[in-house]
Amino acid sequence: MQTMKFAIATSDSYQCVLEAFLRAGWQLEKLFVSPDNWMYSNQQVIARALELGASVQHSPVKERDLAELDSDLFVVSCYQWKIPSWEKHVPRAVNFHPSPLPEARGPYPFVRAILENRTNWAASCHRISEEYDRGDILASEHFALDADENHESLRLKTQMATGRLASRIATNLEILWNSALPQGEGSYWSKWSEDDRIIDFAAPVESIMRKVRAFGDIECAARVNGIMVFIHRAKGWVEQHQVVPGTVVHANNFVMVVAASDGYIAITEWGLNAPGAVISNSRR
Repeated sequence: MQTMKFAIATSDSYQCVLEAFLRAGWQLEKLFVSPDNWMYSNQQVIARALELGASVQHSPVKERDLAELDSDLFVVSCYQWKIPSWEKHVPRAVNFHPSPLPEARGPYPFVRAILENRTNWAASCHRISEEYDRGDILASEHFALDADENHESLRLKTQMATGRLASRIATNLEILWNSALPQGEGSYWSKWSEDDRIIDFAAPVESIMRKVRAFGDIECAARVNGIMVFIHRAKGWVEQHQVVPGTVVHANNFVMVVAASDGYIAITEWGLNAPGAVISNSRR
């Protein structure tokens, strides 16, 4: 039986996809990576590709790169650049998207999923099409969300679900490819804006803490004593008081307790710089 070859565009966060295909007996021909940033790295997948004798490309995938492949499949999972037309060069091309397609198309749905108090989520695999996230769906892997789900736990659950889904795709590609279904109308979720990150202390504790959980390591921002701070970790509780929301009612070293409309928010880890910048005055 001939060994099937694949090329993949991914990052460390979704190395599980690479490993799923390897476990299923596929041979890696080439790895494509986009630039490292404070959220995504590529060191592990690059080391793995080199260990397997595959080549690595750091620049965006071009059509000529696809033409040079000898792969049976091109796989994408967590890659920043658009994939060019592949149909003339590779028999099949799929993308693993971190949402229950056709719902929540778009670049980063995790934050909104928590803001909307979703009770379940999914990773989906679809054929790569000209339009982002709109190709026919091969399969999805669904899972439940907890009431206190946060940004980091949702990302981890999605990565694990994507790994399980990748195993299904790797072992049943032809059947799933041929039975792929067109997407319905669905929805597109734009990436969160800077304004979405801002906390209004006049809101209830539950609403504020949901936003803290939704952004997690991306961090919310709030104006405290006239200074914008970026909140990495906080704890809120409901308690009656007569204090104006936004007032600092207690401080201990770098910890601050700020009044909300129906309780208090203890800001336990914070900084003066946004994530990815040089950290200043923070307990992180």
